[in-house]
Parts: sequence; structure tokens; C-alpha cells
Amino acid sequence: MKAPNFLFEHALLVEDFSKQTLEARRSHVPSRLLDAMLYSLLAGGKRVRPALVLTCYEACGGQNLQTVIPAAASIECMHTYSLIHDDLPCMDDDDFRRGKPTCHKQFDEETAVLAADALQALSFELLADLDADAYTRLALIKDMALAAGCQGMVGGQMMDILAENQRVDNVLQVERIHLHKTGELLRWSCEAGAKLANASDEQFQACSRFGKAVGLLFQIADDILDATATSEALGKSAGKDEAQNKATYVSVLGVTKARELAGELCEIALQACEPMQGEAGHQLKSLATYILKRGQ
Repeated sequence: MKAPNFLFEHALLVEDFSKQTLEARRSHVPSRLLDAMLYSLLAGGKRVRPALVLTCYEACGGQNLQTVIPAAASIECMHTYSLIHDDLPCMDDDDFRRGKPTCHKQFDEETAVLAADALQALSFELLADLDADAYTRLALIKDMALAAGCQGMVGGQMMDILAENQRVDNVLQVERIHLHKTGELLRWSCEAGAKLANASDEQFQACSRFGKAVGLLFQIADDILDATATSEALGKSAGKDEAQNKATYVSVLGVTKARELAGELCEIALQACEPMQGEAGHQLKSLATYILKRGQ
């Protein structure tokens, strides 16, 4: 299924801002470090997380999209840092990401680690400099720390590593891993957009429900693609979940039941969009459907 057009439009906004932000630091940052940061941050992808920030902002009545782009870039910096680390030899040991050599292959391991560290720090800097009141900025920074840190993504990554070779057969354990590893940053994206739009409580809760449902849906779709798609189609090594004995929805449920669960989560996400406003609400629905049907 083709990605919705609004994803490309939002991606261009975030990529232009990100490139300008990093290039403005050219005279103060070692060139090799900056080049590695730019290489990974601008390596392509659908930019789903920043798109969720921008689209949820508009769906909750936000009017000035330009003021929110730094928050969208912030989540992409945080996500990219995690991908660089994921690809390292000590983690998933991948040579390709989005059809290109991974950061440590293009540069070296030391540079990749430092580029990822710098992108993580930049994520918080962008939130601190947002054109928003101090309370909102502080809330977003704290929420990002919780979503990305030991209680969120990093904690989920640790759970994922500990579950390798354990023959996990409990879908609730798999769900717990991926609510943290994948879901927390996606949920943050939706809730951040709502907060920046001064959403009503109903709208905020709807964005939060959408983010949680899409977080699990995204992971199930990834698990299915890893088991069924080619490396060429994925832009990275296929079949690594099975090779590394990871706990996935496919390993526990099988492909057919995993697809059924994905369909149920997509329906939850679509229902969460009901309080959303205008075209952006329809865009969120199209995004949930696209995530469900990726690779089909």
C-alpha cells in the first residue's frame, strides 16, 4: 500500500528544519561527527513519529504548524539515535538501514556511538527551545525522558534482549516489551501534538489512545514484515528476528493470528480518531490503515 501523501509533506518540513539546525552548528562541531549525524538523520524513512506530532497538533485544532516542527524534529532525533545503537555489532549487528550502509559501516563504531549520543542530546535541546510556555516545554522534556529512558524505550530494549532464546510463548510478555520498546515514542508523539495544540481532555485522551494502539500495530506489522518480506523490500536484513530467537508477535501467534491482532488494533486506532478535527483526523485514520497494510 502506498504511503499517504501527507507523510511526505511533513517529512520534507522536518528534514529541512533538521538539516538547517545541524548545519548551523558546522563551525562548532567536528565535521566527522556532524556528517554522521546528518547521514543518519536524513537517511530517509516515512518519518511516522514526527508526522504524528504535526497531525495530532492539527487534529486538536492547532493553527501554527511552524512552531511545532522543532518538536517533530526532536522525536526524529531521539528515534534516529535509537536506530544507530540498534544497528551496532553489540546489538542487532545490521549492515544496512533504509537501504543504505548503517552509520557504523559508513563511518566507524566510535563515530556512530557519538553521533547517536549527540542526537539524543539535541532532541532535548530542541524541546527546551520550543516556542511554547515554560510549563509545556518542561512537561514535554520530562515525558520524552520517561518515554525514551529506562521506563520506556531503553527498558523495552533490555526486556527484548533478556527474552532472546527464552522461548517466550506469552503474548502479554511480548506486548509488554513492545509497549515500551516501540510504543512509548509513538505515544509521546501523539500526546505532544495534543499538548502543543492545547487540546481538550477528550482530544488528548483520544490522541493517547491512538498512540498506544498505533504503537503496538506498528510493531506487529514490523514483525510480520521481518518474517515475510525480502531484505530488498525492507531496506535492511530480513529474518533477523527468527535468527536471533527474538520474542515477537509472529513467534508467539504465527503470521495469521498476528495479522488478526493487527486488524483489531487498527480498529481501535480508527475509533480513537472520532473526536479529531477536520482533514487531520482523516489523515490519522489513513495512517493507521497504511501501517496495517505496509508491504501488501
